[in-house]
Amino acid sequence: MYGRNELIARYIKLRTGKTRTRKQVSSHIQVLARKRVREYQASIKAMNLDQVSKDKALQTVANLSSAQIVSASVMKPQAPFPPPVRFWPSPMPGQPGHSQDIKPFAQPPYTTLPAPVPTPISYEPLPPHRPAAIAAPVWQDRTIASAKLRLLEYSAFLETQRDRETYKHLFVHIGPSNPGYSDPVLESIDVRQIYDKFSEKKGGLKELYEKGPHNAFFLVKFWADLSSDIEEGAGAFYGVSSQYSGTESITISVSTKVCSFGKQVVEKVETEYAHMEGGKYVFRIHRSPMCEYMINFIHKLKHLPEKYMMNSVLENFTILQVVSNRETQETLLCIAFVFEVSTSEHGAQYHVYRLVND
Repeated sequence: MYGRNELIARYIKLRTGKTRTRKQVSSHIQVLARKRVREYQASIKAMNLDQVSKDKALQTVANLSSAQIVSASVMKPQAPFPPPVRFWPSPMPGQPGHSQDIKPFAQPPYTTLPAPVPTPISYEPLPPHRPAAIAAPVWQDRTIASAKLRLLEYSAFLETQRDRETYKHLFVHIGPSNPGYSDPVLESIDVRQIYDKFSEKKGGLKELYEKGPHNAFFLVKFWADLSSDIEEGAGAFYGVSSQYSGTESITISVSTKVCSFGKQVVEKVETEYAHMEGGKYVFRIHRSPMCEYMINFIHKLKHLPEKYMMNSVLENFTILQVVSNRETQETLLCIAFVFEVSTSEHGAQYHVYRLVND
């Protein structure tokens, strides 16, 4: 995917029509950062603080990257009790830090910079009371879920048997979640920034998004775990499993389109019926065989000698999954998957974004 500065350049192009290179963006950020630091240092020195507090505040700023400094409103001169502010997000555990060209979808939720002096204690207000009949479910806006369907679990895996024991390796995995109202809502990505990663043919991402509903569209950035040491024998099984819950007893159609360089290369369509479980309708696609194209792709990817080579290939590889009502053709969920190779010892990781068109 695009680096941070490339993403900013694309945004400038979309908003103003002006063209800026990645180096121009980087240079401008550094100039702004130096200016902000000078202003902030002057404001800290002017405050009635002890030397220890001043040194601590200045050291905190010294540890920030240029992008964090520019995006932080705390760098402006403020009153003696500046509130906490949010910065450019930090990388996920095991992923590249700010010193590298960060991928735009590699950031988890924002972190908070400590203020120069302690801030007054504040309490998070309770959400306003809403009648039970119209209250939004807690998982809405916090998980991959539209008004009618929610993704509960998703995995792609390799399974093999040896000595009567079954070994399973997860390439990617989205596990069950139980969010609360205090959890943050999903971050947003402009859907126009990824149109060129997916097919523009009939039924492509752009056409589907324009048709809506917009609350059904999501982007998932996967850090895939390709470090499997499982020996593949004749009985090796490559599969995909997914599970959904819905509000209606319907039949769903699940279309999975694999794209390379923005062109669709293969599509798999599956049908699943609703089953009542625990007072809700559940749709489960269990151990669906992975297509031949994907198996060969994984084999070739794993044989590349360096991870940066794998990521270079994955930059132009995407998957679009569309879940729809088979009878009405209404889009219930549309998930765009993009990939990198995981460098974490914790294996496969992911981050979810809501797709918007601001």
